[in-house]
Amino acid sequence: MSNEPRPEGDRIAKLLARAGVASRREVERMIEDRRIKIGDEVVTTPATFLTSLKGVSVDGKPVGKPERTRLFAFHKPTGLLTAERDFSGRPTIYTALRNALPKGTPRLMPVGRLDLNTEGLLLLTNDGEFKRMMELPSSEIPRTYRARTFGEITQEQLETLMEGVEIEGMRYDRIDANLERRTGRNQWIELTLTEGKNREVRRVLEHFGLEVSRLIRTAYGPFGLADLPRGAAQEIRKEDIERFRSSLKS
Repeated sequence: MSNEPRPEGDRIAKLLARAGVASRREVERMIEDRRIKIGDEVVTTPATFLTSLKGVSVDGKPVGKPERTRLFAFHKPTGLLTAERDFSGRPTIYTALRNALPKGTPRLMPVGRLDLNTEGLLLLTNDGEFKRMMELPSSEIPRTYRARTFGEITQEQLETLMEGVEIEGMRYDRIDANLERRTGRNQWIELTLTEGKNREVRRVLEHFGLEVSRLIRTAYGPFGLADLPRGAAQEIRKEDIERFRSSLKS
């Protein structure tokens, strides 16, 4: 076992994520691309420990002091990618956010993703470390969706999801699913899960032979879509963020 003392401070990627520069993973890519400096020295490893960001620059621009953590709820419409840019020219959430957010809003990063054709609640934050905490499966934050589906399904079948399910070698943990209302072979189903794997809701419902014609995320943890208009964004109160942060599993 090494007797070397632990370096003081935090890894540079964690500090830059906290300052809203980018997520930890993106910061590590920036380091690989030699875009980050401390003074005149290029940072060459993510294992760089700092007690502050004094003298740190990204692409030649000094990094400012971290702002307080801010969180926004955005009602994402269908047809928008959860990405900063798309090389094939498809519109992204940032196209809509330019009009939805007040001037002077800091750079925001999405918490998790919503597929191109999934709509509803998308949270955005300026704090990369907070984003990471909210995305970790170990935080066990419930996400709730409503799906409009076509096909035959019973409540008893949906209740088997409480034990989890394996589809094509992929294991999905417990999902609480309930039939809301039915018209003929069309029905709305509400699902609450904590994992949020890629296309999880669609894959699970298609596993039952259902066609999903509409998928809406209505809640992420304690934050709900409520009556937020499609394409609109609204800031979540500081006290609500702090209450939520204190409830997260460390």
